[in-house]
Amino acid sequence: MITEFTIPGQAVPQGRPRARIIGRGQNKRIMMYDPKESKEYKEYAALIARQYAPKTLYEAELSVDLDIYRQIPKSTTKRKRELYNARLIRPTVKPDLDNYSKSILDALNGIMYKDDSQIVDLNISKYYSDDPRVEVRIKELIPHEY
Repeated sequence: MITEFTIPGQAVPQGRPRARIIGRGQNKRIMMYDPKESKEYKEYAALIARQYAPKTLYEAELSVDLDIYRQIPKSTTKRKRELYNARLIRPTVKPDLDNYSKSILDALNGIMYKDDSQIVDLNISKYYSDDPRVEVRIKELIPHEY
């Protein structure tokens, strides 16, 4: 089974977790949480994903493809814009691919699959586009018979 969908808009990478101390004395503990922008993007991506969610969560090994299309910089020349849209020039700027994938895959946990540990094959690509988005493709792998 294969599920494909698009998350419109600029992708937001997973930010560094934040920490807050709660309580005092013996009851003091540390609470970790996502930065606001990361949390909101995960909620948005989850909202989109729910529209394409399978009736039952994927339980097998999975292959996931993520094509991340970043907004073309505003100060780009017309010629360079054509090269960006033709996918001949690709982003080599931060944020890193792994930070993008972390936020997207976490957002899909419990919606598309039980846990992102099921993902055994992950392909991520970064491109420029006038239409920023993330294209997601999830394929359930059929286990080999032994």
